[in-house]
Amino acid sequence: MNEYEMKVYEEVENWKRKMQKKSGLLNRISKKAQNKVNELIPEKAHQIMTDAIKNMVKATLTGSHLMTKKQQAVGLSLPEKDQLLRKKLDVYRKTAAIEGAGTGAGGIFLGLADFPLLLSIKMKFLFDAASIYGFDTSHYEERLFLLHVFQLAFSSDEKKQETLQVIEEWEERKKELSDMDWREFQQEYRDYIDFVKMLQLVPGVGAFVGAYTNYNLLDHLGEVAMNAYRLRLLKTTPGY
Repeated sequence: MNEYEMKVYEEVENWKRKMQKKSGLLNRISKKAQNKVNELIPEKAHQIMTDAIKNMVKATLTGSHLMTKKQQAVGLSLPEKDQLLRKKLDVYRKTAAIEGAGTGAGGIFLGLADFPLLLSIKMKFLFDAASIYGFDTSHYEERLFLLHVFQLAFSSDEKKQETLQVIEEWEERKKELSDMDWREFQQEYRDYIDFVKMLQLVPGVGAFVGAYTNYNLLDHLGEVAMNAYRLRLLKTTPGY
């Protein structure tokens, strides 16, 4: 490992410890309440939501793949890749904030439109992140990895630990995986988003909350994506 790779190694290890910490008390209480509510929802409704989000995500994956600049990593060192990702993330954070302010200002009805719009911004960012770090998203396994990065960012403590382990052991674990558990994927994401975006639906404060929340959601996703892809690259580095 060179000096920069050692620095990245320390940052990735610190990030892993951060991801393994328990959420705050309010988050844990909210998750328990959401689990109780989910138990009361009829199975048919769960299936409808699962199918809707599965189709939404798959459509977004297709569109993002077509719009993503390929081979962004050619000739770039790891420091240059990190720098390029940070520049891209800055653009995506600002885009998400503008989108959140616009939909948040409209109260409940426009606030509901925020869900698919923000989802598409997040997925497009992840495709750019994969390309910057040299991974080809035309391969199914790379799109599957991308979805696990998304799930790692937006899940409960228990699911987060499980997903982090899958990402750490990706080269071995990917052979066991054929698809996402879409029911779990949609429920974890929906519960996470419900907690942080409730106030966006309130007229008057929705614009501010929408901009602030969306900016921070992209910032969090950026940190998770950068370190997940760095982790994969480090695992191929002699001396790791």
